[in-house]
Amino acid sequence: MTRSLSALFAAASLLLAVLSPHAVAQPANGNLIEEIVVHSRYLFNDQVNALRTPTPIIDVPQSLSIVSAEQIAQQGFTTIGDIINYTPGVNNSQGEGHRDSIVFRGVRSTADFFIDGARDDVQYYRPLYNLEQVEILRGPNALLFGRGGTGGILNRVTKKGVLGERFTNFQAGANSFGEVSVQVDSNFDTGDTSAFRINAFYENLSNHRDFFDGDRVGINPTAKLELRPGTTLDLSYEYLDHQRFIDRGIPTGADGRPVEAFQEIVFGDPDLNNNELKAHLFRAALQHEFYENLKGNFSAFYGDYDKLYENFYVSTYDQLATPLEATLDGYIDTTQRDNLILSGNIIWQPETGAINHTIIAGGEIIDTASNQDRFNAFWNTTADDNETFAITRPLALSGGVGTNASGLATSNSYTTDLNDDTRVGIDVRSLYVQDEIAISEKLDFIVGARYDSFDIKVFNVVANESRNRKDDKVTPRGGLVFKPMENISLYASYSESFLPRSGEQFANINGNNNQLDPNTFTNLEGGIKWDLRPGLSLTAAVFEIEQSSPQIADNNPETLDVIDSEITGFEAQLQGQVTESWYIAAGYSQLEGEQVNRSGPTGLQPRELPEQMLSLWNTYQVSHSLGLGLGLTHQDDSFINNSNTAFLPSYTRIDAAAFYDISPDFRVQVNIENMTDELYFPNSHSTHQTTVGRPLNARLTVSRRF
Repeated sequence: MTRSLSALFAAASLLLAVLSPHAVAQPANGNLIEEIVVHSRYLFNDQVNALRTPTPIIDVPQSLSIVSAEQIAQQGFTTIGDIINYTPGVNNSQGEGHRDSIVFRGVRSTADFFIDGARDDVQYYRPLYNLEQVEILRGPNALLFGRGGTGGILNRVTKKGVLGERFTNFQAGANSFGEVSVQVDSNFDTGDTSAFRINAFYENLSNHRDFFDGDRVGINPTAKLELRPGTTLDLSYEYLDHQRFIDRGIPTGADGRPVEAFQEIVFGDPDLNNNELKAHLFRAALQHEFYENLKGNFSAFYGDYDKLYENFYVSTYDQLATPLEATLDGYIDTTQRDNLILSGNIIWQPETGAINHTIIAGGEIIDTASNQDRFNAFWNTTADDNETFAITRPLALSGGVGTNASGLATSNSYTTDLNDDTRVGIDVRSLYVQDEIAISEKLDFIVGARYDSFDIKVFNVVANESRNRKDDKVTPRGGLVFKPMENISLYASYSESFLPRSGEQFANINGNNNQLDPNTFTNLEGGIKWDLRPGLSLTAAVFEIEQSSPQIADNNPETLDVIDSEITGFEAQLQGQVTESWYIAAGYSQLEGEQVNRSGPTGLQPRELPEQMLSLWNTYQVSHSLGLGLGLTHQDDSFINNSNTAFLPSYTRIDAAAFYDISPDFRVQVNIENMTDELYFPNSHSTHQTTVGRPLNARLTVSRRF
């Protein structure tokens, strides 16, 4: 730790020297980091993002959270997972150590991610370097997002070119583990009607676990063109190149808890626990104002993803019989996916006397080609994908070669046991319409529906078998918003979504799955949104999510059992400026659920469903230059598996920050995570794969605007 701290402060000294006010001429005006208020009053600000209509947040009949770029910077967030920790109603899953995985209101998802409103469903860790804000909408809602979104969605809104401005924001950081990152955001006005902007970052990864390392690079040039008054075109290309070590965590013991004695042991191969991603993302958004009350937009997205991950992990551990041995399984998996998404809609606000309408009508076309394959591990000593090793630090395993628990030399092959080779083609056609009806100044009514045609063809190379299925679904949405006062809204809403039996990643229609209708999800929700004062809002919601899952009946394969299960909960969030000096972001959620099978309620809870979660972040501006931050995140215990035999203990983590403005354009900031150095286990993937939370660590960041 001492060496890491020395490296941290050495890097800090160098950065301060390079970026000091004497080294770079000061710009005439502008602040580096603005006071955090509710900048995101409208989810639609002439940009393509989640809701597509110019609706004030207070009028949206759905629970949602918006995290601005300023808040991301102030709390020192570097991952989607960091944001989720401070958002009510959602929690993190491990994602097998190679992908973002969110549990939206008790429903786990690796695919309900969007970027500028376009589906971004490949499994990877999404960077934050080029974001204007992150929007997290909770509850099923297929009307605007299509299939999936079974518990909610996360939409990243990227930075666009700014007309008439020229600036560069630079940020560099290092933490006490030795991780270093640099990012730059430059905007150039290239004329009265055009601008060019480029965001880029580099991150050298490190943390508290043995062998963990990696590099992430991203570059995102964009252009904004005002083709004529009322018509703008945004163009974007993004290149991502990510590589990191995969850490699947530690096993649980006979008591169902993670084995704390193993907290420093990595159950993997230092050479073959690896994840690589290369992606090319192209985005275009055209917006045109036909008349004052009629606007249209069209967007195109193309993503080319190439991903590999290989890993070993604990598959079996028996603390009573063999406390010093663990059995490892493993595989290597590749995905090549091309996504083409074309969408367009018209927003019309007709003049109809006393009753006003905001009508959105549009369509979407998605063409996806996805090839994925998986080879299981194959050990020469067992002729199987499992092998047992003595638990040591490190394990006697490197490069797929090692010594097993019996003292015998063993080696693995990733070319012998082909588990899966699947070629997938998906064709989706969608139409939707929604009307927001302002019946009076106090009462709004929202009604709409979406039609989706989801056609999937799967070729299973291993079985030399082709299967296909086509689902046609209509999903409705309705809501009421009552505003007894201008700053208060009471709402009730109903929404639906569906998930085809091919699953989030499209490969699973083998066996009887291609005969089954999609799983359907419904959300019934009521809530309040209250702007307590300008820049300070309180929201709260109660909800019930019901899942209906058709299954082949046990006693008659020609009939179906429809299994219904539900999750109920409460969420509340307070966010904004309490006073001119005090900013707060507080969230609370309570969730309840029960597993249901053909025989009815089982008495078992769904996995990864903490009954209570709490987050709190405060920032206090001590003086014009000095600010302090203090926060915590708490999560009740939750079950790791559906059999409820293993669980994650509850924990409370305390974080802090201090930032000092050397000048209006130059900030130095320190973020401290886990101040009490608590040992905690934030998430898991399965029974013997539990993440070990980060111990006490600090991150130093310097930011400069030129």
